Amino acid sequence: MSITTRTTYDTAAKPALHDPPTPVRAKLAAAWASFMFFYIYVDYLHLYKPGAIDDILAGVVFEFDISQTFAVSSLALVGIPSLMILLSMALPARASRTLNLVVAALYLPVSAFNVLGESWLYFYGLGVVVEVIVLAYILRTSWTWPRTAA
Repeated sequence: MSITTRTTYDTAAKPALHDPPTPVRAKLAAAWASFMFFYIYVDYLHLYKPGAIDDILAGVVFEFDISQTFAVSSLALVGIPSLMILLSMALPARASRTLNLVVAALYLPVSAFNVLGESWLYFYGLGVVVEVIVLAYILRTSWTWPRTAA
């Protein structure tokens, strides 16, 4: 004689998961970190595109000659969003909100630039779509930053 027991789970009896609100600063820092992962990986995975390494060895990236000016500009383009992770957490609320609004708005066309004239439209298109969605989230989160009663 075999006895089988069936365990039933009553979902109504389980307490809800504790889900405290996430601070605005943490949301912004996480969004900038997500943006940076995608931003960097689009550039990194570009190296797998046929001919990319040959172009680099010939001194060209996209249509730009590789020079110190190019390297400094590229570093600044990656460095600014990287710093936004820290600045979103460290600056006073008013400065953080303003800087997030300005930088995210400025990076919308920077992200869109990646898809212009590219033959790998799906690859760059996906990169641009994800980056723009994250930037829109940053803009919305910054714009709707809660205020305290004065």
